[in-house]
Amino acid sequence: MPNERSIELEIEVPGRPEEVWQAVATGPGISSWYVPHTVEERAGGAGTASFGPEPEMQITGRVAVWEPPRRVVFDGGEGVDGLAFEWTVEPRGDDSCLVRLVNSGFGTGPEHDAQREGMTEGWRLFMLNLRLHLEHFAGRTATAVLPMALWAGPREAAWRALSSGLSIPAAPAVGDRIEVTAADAPELAGTVVDVDPRWVAMIVDRPALGTAFLAVEGDGDHVTVSIWSYLYGPDGAAVATRDDPRWRQWLAERAATPGC
Repeated sequence: MPNERSIELEIEVPGRPEEVWQAVATGPGISSWYVPHTVEERAGGAGTASFGPEPEMQITGRVAVWEPPRRVVFDGGEGVDGLAFEWTVEPRGDDSCLVRLVNSGFGTGPEHDAQREGMTEGWRLFMLNLRLHLEHFAGRTATAVLPMALWAGPREAAWRALSSGLSIPAAPAVGDRIEVTAADAPELAGTVVDVDPRWVAMIVDRPALGTAFLAVEGDGDHVTVSIWSYLYGPDGAAVATRDDPRWRQWLAERAATPGC
């Protein structure tokens, strides 16, 4: 039975174990579907996850277990309490694998319950992006663009404000093409591949090839609005450098607008 104080999720992805391992255990691989990472590829090696440009958003940790191509565990380091992340890769036939995540180390109490609930939703989105990465861009490396802002809730109102501000449909369906046409927003266009009450996932072709997510998460008076993309190749890296500050400014300006 799942441990109620951990998050346990799994997803089937295309690829041989060695290919999937590169995606879940190495810095370039993890950076292409989650957040920018550096990983020393050995047991006891150091790791850093970057959740934003600020110094306090650089989270350091350790490679606690390194068993390629089957199992890797990341934690905070020897004697450090906190969260741990175990990834296992199980072959399923010749060309697919089951990837399983066990995210443990949550404390008890309402604050930790809320943290666990929020991270569960986040991991579902990122594991979807892992699958998209391996389906469409296996072996390639993406540069992440990860702007977010706190907007006034509830979530449904924030989504209406986001879709209206971007001049896109409020209720897109899988297979629809979305093109951001708002004059004051950076370029973004692609095909919807997944929808959820909290996000829309896309394979994008402009401004570069990659994946993108429009997400509104949270259920209170304030919600987190994200416009995240993962852009491949040198062109994608150049676009990411250009558009990251532009998206951050766009989100921040609307966060301060009454009624958004």
